[in-house]
Amino acid sequence: MPAQRKSLFAVVWMLGSLVSFAGVALSVRGLQGAMTMFEMLAIRNVGGLAILAGMAFFAPGPAQVVRMVRPTVYVVRNVAHFVGQALWVWGLTVLPLATVFAIEFTTPAWVALFATLFLKERMTVYRVSAIVLGFVGVLIILRPGLDGFRPEALAVVLAAVFFGIQITTTKLLTGSNSTWTILFWMNLMQLPMNMAANWGMGHSPFIVGSLSWDIWLPVLGIGVTGFLAHYCLTNAFHHGDATLLVPIDFLRVPLIALVGWMLYAETPEPPVLIGALVVIGGVVLNLAAEARAKPR
Repeated sequence: MPAQRKSLFAVVWMLGSLVSFAGVALSVRGLQGAMTMFEMLAIRNVGGLAILAGMAFFAPGPAQVVRMVRPTVYVVRNVAHFVGQALWVWGLTVLPLATVFAIEFTTPAWVALFATLFLKERMTVYRVSAIVLGFVGVLIILRPGLDGFRPEALAVVLAAVFFGIQITTTKLLTGSNSTWTILFWMNLMQLPMNMAANWGMGHSPFIVGSLSWDIWLPVLGIGVTGFLAHYCLTNAFHHGDATLLVPIDFLRVPLIALVGWMLYAETPEPPVLIGALVVIGGVVLNLAAEARAKPR
């Protein structure tokens, strides 16, 4: 495939991930009060498994795509992703959408740190800068000690840490596991986790009792967009480099801010936007340095 056409495919997949992540956020808001957060995440797992079952007809063979390589890494990845998703979804129900998405952009800083510690990747000055600017940006958004401080936002900060673990472990898996396999085991392992967590909070482990016709649209939305967000993002990075795609991903903040303003009358506070720009600046600086360092 020509390089120009491959880049175009990458951009289209990335735009699909932007829309899908916004769809997940809107679906969570639509289900708020009707379902617990673990029921929402279980719906996401069921939707993902249903879509993957349909895709299985095009797979080279069940024995090849279902068999996991490095199962211990799968467990670490999916536990971290389960915790991160729960904190992220809870954040969506108590914080403005733009605040949640802005804090989530500290994830690349955590990935850089964990990749250095556990994957033995080299820590450069620019990676250190991205980590430091990420923390500075979070402090600007959180404003600890000031009147605007929202302690609930700390849950989203912790979610970003767990997402960093999830992405780092995904890097370990992609060399020996297909995208289909990773997504299959993600949903299959996290479904009982969500059911057990829901039961532990005093609710039924089954989600059928919470389903009703008046919430069919957000139920369908979280089932479909929850899968598409990961699928589009994975395919985007398959077709294009991070230097091309990550700047596009930053459009998530203004996009969700616009959605929050139009649907929920949420006006992003200036510190949230300033903090987001600081975090993004650190990531862009690191990406630009790594692009220059690549052999041509």
